[in-house]
Formats: sequence, structure tokens, C-alpha cells
Amino acid sequence: MDTTRYDVVIIGGGATGLSAATTLARALRSVLVIDSGTPRNAPAAGVHGFLSRDGLNPRELLSIGRSEVTSYGGTVLDGDAVSARRTPSDFEITLEDSRRFLGRRLLVTTGLTDELPPIPGLGEQWGKGVVHCPYCHGWEVRGQRIGVLGTGPLSTNQALMFRQWSPEITLFLNDTVEPTDEEWEKLAARSVQVVDGAVASVDAVDGVLTGVTLRVGPQFSVAALAVGSRMEARSALLESLGLPSQVHPSGAGRFIETDAVGGATAIPGVYAAGNVTNLMAQVITAASEGVMAGARINADLIDEETRWAVEGRFGPFSAASEAAVSNMVLGERAHGIAR
Repeated sequence: MDTTRYDVVIIGGGATGLSAATTLARALRSVLVIDSGTPRNAPAAGVHGFLSRDGLNPRELLSIGRSEVTSYGGTVLDGDAVSARRTPSDFEITLEDSRRFLGRRLLVTTGLTDELPPIPGLGEQWGKGVVHCPYCHGWEVRGQRIGVLGTGPLSTNQALMFRQWSPEITLFLNDTVEPTDEEWEKLAARSVQVVDGAVASVDAVDGVLTGVTLRVGPQFSVAALAVGSRMEARSALLESLGLPSQVHPSGAGRFIETDAVGGATAIPGVYAAGNVTNLMAQVITAASEGVMAGARINADLIDEETRWAVEGRFGPFSAASEAAVSNMVLGERAHGIAR
């Protein structure tokens, strides 16, 4: 086992985890980020709605984020964390390859998994011709013929949302959606075409979406297909600590419940942020939640260290290590180095 004791171990190296790590590293905390390399938005060509980073490839965004973390002394490790347990003074994290690491605090930013209906061709187009969020993808498909695949009660609202970006919207009920009388009125008022019957396949030619075929009936030509996925928090690590996921009030999936500010869970010392707790968060929102979680964790550590000082002890630190940190900071100031 790695005997290095980190102030904070972060599981998940997406926008949330890297933002938290940068915040903590800038606060002179020792931080380890463990990342499995499977970001939710990997199939997408670019990130949108992120000021100054619009259109940037998701993996390039993460590469920049990793560099920022390491520039402040943080560590980023490729690996898949499979379990965590509480020791008398730490959290012990075990990776799939049996490596183990210790952290005084644990932050989980593992995101979520989008579960799609088992329709042939749908998964292959996910993040390409098949989209989900109008604010993430609406501009790119504006003015085109857009289909909306019925997956449940929220699909009617999704069709009305995408109507903002195109006058040609077709809602495929897919034997899963039964609009209310009020919803039928809204769909008609907004000139949304409604097609009954189950969808048999999502069709493409040379990797480009071309249409939707019904089990009984014709093929419909669409340039983009919106679908509301079922969003399931990647919560296995938290569940290994005794934190089960909860059904989201919207019915859109399952999430981990935390407090309103900073991502504290029901287990002291364990935090969660980003899509694992906020299913609807876009990338920029998730990054912001990472900053807030980092600041909250740092405040928690400060409180703990202040208690130790009042009690006349240094906790996990020695007087020598405390002096070394002080000398490092004073030396940088003397040479005009700004942190």
C-alpha cells in the first residue's frame, strides 16, 4: 500500500474533480485525483455553455485541467477505484489493481451513466446525431428536422423545449408516452408533429443519422434525435461506504443526496459533487460545484487542525513539517513568487 497520506483523495477526474483538486492544491493541500478515464461526455465533439471553452473537445478540457492540478502540486493517477473504507483516522481507497491510498477526506466526483433504450442504432449515435440537452446541442441542430424519442413523461416537455431551436419537431411516442389533454393542446399549438407506435431502429448512413424507423409503419427522416436518458449516478464507491443512491424527484434517475452547499454527505469526511449528486448539472455547473466542494473540505480540515492546535498537538503533522511549510511560503514570498 502507498504509505503517503493525502489531505484529500478525489475519485473522478472530470471537470468537478479537477476543479476541486485545483482549489485544494492552491490551498496548500496534498491532493490525489484517481480517474478511470471514462468521462460521460467522451462521445461529444465539444463542450458547450462553458465560458471561454465553448466547442473545446472534452478530453482536451480534461488535459488542461490535469495540467493545472499538477502545476500546483496535486497528483493525478489513472486507475479505477473499486472500494473505500473508513479507518480510525483516514479513508482507505482500493483500486482495481489492488493499489491502496489513504486520505483524511474523501471527495467522490464519479459522475453518472446515461442509460438508453435498447433500440438498434441508438447507442452508436449517442453524442453525435442523438442528443439530449437543448442547451448543450440546440445551436448545432438549429433549424433542422429534429425528432424526440419518447422514453417517459418528460419527453413531451423535451419536445416543447427543442421547438425553440427548430420549427420541425416530431415526437415519437414509442409506446411509452401518453400526453395529457393539456400536453396535446400545447403540442398542437406549437405545431409539434406526433407519431404513434414503437420505434424499431435509429438509422444512419456512413455514421450520419438519417432517420427513425417504426416497428409498424414508415421511416421518418430526421437530422437529429433528442432522447431523455435515464441518468444513474456512478455510486458504487459511495455505496461501499453505506451511502445508497436515491430516486430523483423528477423520475429521471438516481443520485447521491448531499447538503445544499459543499457536497457533504451523511458520512462525516465524505463529500460528493457534480453529476453524481446533481443529475442536471452541465460541465460548467459541475466545475463550479467542484470549487465549492474543495473550499468546503478545506474549511473542514482547517477546523480540525485548529482543534488540534488548541489541544496542543499537530494531528498527522510534526512540528518539523509545519515549519517546513512555513519556510517554503516565506522563501517564495522573499523571491517574489505569488501563489
